Amino acid sequence: MAASRTREVFVTTLREETTTWLFVVKSLLAFYLTGWLAMRLDLPQPSTAMLTTIIVANRQTGMVLAKSFYRAIGTVVGALAGFLIVALFPQQRVLFLSALSLWVGGCAGGATLYRNFKSYAFVLAGYTAAIVALPVINNPLEVFHSVVWRLSEVLLGIGVSAAVSDVVFPSRIRDDLRRICRAQFANFIDFVQRAMCGKVARADLENAHLRFVRDAVTVEDLRSSVIFEDPEARARSGHMLLLNQRFMATSTTLQTLHHLINRLKRKGHEVAADALIELYRPLAGALDAPIEAGAAARVLLPRLDGARQAIGERRAALRAKMSSAYDMLDFDTGATLVDRFVDELYAYVETASQLQAPRLFGAVAERVRFERGNDYLGSALAMLRTSLVMGALSVYWIASAWPSGASAMLLATVFAGLFAAAPNPNQWVLHTSLGFVLGTCASFICQFFVLPLMDGFGLLVAISAPFLMIGMAMMAWPMTAREGVGYCMGFTLTLVVRNEMHYDVVFFWNDTLAQFIGLGVTGLAFMLIPPAIGSLWLRRRQLEQLRRQVRLAATAPLPGLRARFESVNHDVFGQVVAQTERGSQASRNLVAWMLSINEVGRTLIELRNDMAGRPLPEDMHEAIERTIDAIAQLYEHPDTASYAYARDAVAATTAMIGGDEAMWPLLNHLNVLRLALLDEQSVLGAYMPARTTTQGVAHAA
Repeated sequence: MAASRTREVFVTTLREETTTWLFVVKSLLAFYLTGWLAMRLDLPQPSTAMLTTIIVANRQTGMVLAKSFYRAIGTVVGALAGFLIVALFPQQRVLFLSALSLWVGGCAGGATLYRNFKSYAFVLAGYTAAIVALPVINNPLEVFHSVVWRLSEVLLGIGVSAAVSDVVFPSRIRDDLRRICRAQFANFIDFVQRAMCGKVARADLENAHLRFVRDAVTVEDLRSSVIFEDPEARARSGHMLLLNQRFMATSTTLQTLHHLINRLKRKGHEVAADALIELYRPLAGALDAPIEAGAAARVLLPRLDGARQAIGERRAALRAKMSSAYDMLDFDTGATLVDRFVDELYAYVETASQLQAPRLFGAVAERVRFERGNDYLGSALAMLRTSLVMGALSVYWIASAWPSGASAMLLATVFAGLFAAAPNPNQWVLHTSLGFVLGTCASFICQFFVLPLMDGFGLLVAISAPFLMIGMAMMAWPMTAREGVGYCMGFTLTLVVRNEMHYDVVFFWNDTLAQFIGLGVTGLAFMLIPPAIGSLWLRRRQLEQLRRQVRLAATAPLPGLRARFESVNHDVFGQVVAQTERGSQASRNLVAWMLSINEVGRTLIELRNDMAGRPLPEDMHEAIERTIDAIAQLYEHPDTASYAYARDAVAATTAMIGGDEAMWPLLNHLNVLRLALLDEQSVLGAYMPARTTTQGVAHAA
């Protein structure tokens, strides 16, 4: 037993170390192959091309290709911007540096709007503009050559990195994405099966919702990168988007149904609650199959068809057991949710089975998008900080006529943009600066004590590779990844590999000191103007943004609204969860709001869809619109008065349409809203005027 466990630990460790050192070898191969080609092509700054391979380095092929793609876009845009800035202000240094500072700041702000490799396009657009424009500030006629050389160097590094990653022992994202999607599917089906058996408490539902949010955002992030790997992944991209959207919709309906039954039980309406549990019981049996991460989803489809038929057969008999009109309304509301949940679950399983098939047949059934939720004020703060950093360095450069001012501004451009979207940029700057100092020291030893004794590219590789290997290994280990990035950047930037090497100690330390100053000013800026990401201020704004999602559900055009509502909710919620301590009061409050917003917003969308599909009397239409507006107002500005107004509006509208049998589908949605508003355990319980008041309208239907 002990020997088996030891062998398993040894094999696992060996596999992890093999992956780590394979990454190191591939990164070194891309680094030196790029350097050799740059020298053979007689590019003026081979170190720029070599630095590119470090920036796009990643263990997985798709990640390298995604980073390379967006870096290439950013490089082209940045080169054009740098060319335009020089063309507009060739002899006005103040206007020139002001325009460059604003451009770099705008790119840093844009980088905060994305949480995947698209942010690299913005970072590189700012950085490339700086490396194109700053070296020719005293000779603007050379700007065209600067654009050509910088584009050639960066694109060479991108191309070589992509080729090496895709050819030499490639590690495909699609394998990880397939594993994650199947595990997500198996875990969700298992959770639904346990929920249908009554084995999920409210706290478990909240924890499950957190997991569902993380899964949805993770799948979307991987999908946006895997499309660069092969045609098959691109062909399945639309189906993956649809699968993710149906996963979010199904989990929201399950949450609404679960809350409804819990509320009925707490209110003492056991007859309706027990009847609903009995109604969906066939689902538990249908999902009680050996579905694991590697099993095919299609085995569930006939089971779900059978469960749907059994539910339809049970409904009339269970409805006949209701002893009052109130119980009948609650049962009809729950039965409507059960039908919706079964339909959405079937669609989700069907999409999963199509994705698991060896080949796809036909186009995707529904075109959807995963929309992100961004805070533009936080982005403006990042723009302001970066522009001030560049402006401060520009003023110092002009006032002192500092020969190495361009180096300080270049490094400040990289770090201010690169860490603008980091959750804790002060820590990132600190750890990366430490690595940068270590890499600079290694470069000094290599450049002035070893390389002068050698000749030829082969000996350059043999001598410098051990130094660089240290940084590559640090990049591969999660605990030292930030220091590793700084080490490799410091080593490459200060080594300055060229066809004709120059060994000037004074220039080396002057330039290095300028880079340290650029790092220091960037770190100081993050301390004086702290980033919005992770701050209490931003969390409050994001919570306000989540609450405004109810207004979106109440007023936005209906086509595509459900997918838009679900994806923005999950994205914003995922951002805030990542920035709050798990189990803290802030985290619990956030989860409570998210569950309420998901349930109420989705119900409003379904209510509006049903309204759009039937003619309504004018007074009834106006009453429902007033109710929808009152609920949106409650979530935008929650207080006791807006709560009472929304509660009374729901009660009045319910009473108006309760006697019209043709309007019962609308009545079911209103009943869900009524029960959500009267749930004392929900986040809205804090705004209830008094217990006696809520009891008085408990069944205003």
